Amino acid sequence: MLKVGLTGGIAAGKSVVGEMFVALGARLVQADRIAHSLMQPGEAVYNEVVRHFGREILNRDGSVNRAKLAEAAFGPASLAKGKRESRAQQSRIEELNRIVHPVVIRSQDAWMQEMGRQDPRAIAIVEAALILEAGAGGHFDRLVVVTCSEEQRTVRFAARQKIDLEAARKEVERRMAAQLPDEEKIKAADYVIDNSGMLERTREQVWVAWKELTTLSSAP
Repeated sequence: MLKVGLTGGIAAGKSVVGEMFVALGARLVQADRIAHSLMQPGEAVYNEVVRHFGREILNRDGSVNRAKLAEAAFGPASLAKGKRESRAQQSRIEELNRIVHPVVIRSQDAWMQEMGRQDPRAIAIVEAALILEAGAGGHFDRLVVVTCSEEQRTVRFAARQKIDLEAARKEVERRMAAQLPDEEKIKAADYVIDNSGMLERTREQVWVAWKELTTLSSAP
């Protein structure tokens, strides 16, 4: 069984690439969905997040309002381009990560182990934005990094969130300030998928990576 991490910056197209791998036969789990399930009322992670960030981040029904949590952790979406978060804001981000990341990583590892039990030659992919930032790179046999241009990232995020381009640009810059730049992620990558062009070109790159991954997963 081959453990593969799939990562990249916000709105680079990780999910699109993940779906392409699944269509070829990979098994995939999204760290974001794991984190979402862990933040349901009654879960230990939920209780810790509310204790550290206050009930102001909750909706009326007690569920976590992810936009409010993001603002509490990352600060308002007015971060100037190129400006890193303040030391205090960085501390808030690290505080959230300390609560969430270890539990998500344990869940990812358990899922990959289960995929291996089901099929010793499975290619199990974890899609997660913060694999390297969370120090989880060593949990994988191979790392795939998805990239795209800054403008495309903004346009895609605007479409996904149904907001205007300026608001999207500010939000992307705010979140990217808390992530490693693409250049650093590429240095750690075994495969780089450039998702800046047509989807067919992206699919071709995924196919090349897939052929190598299947060879590795079948090796004795």
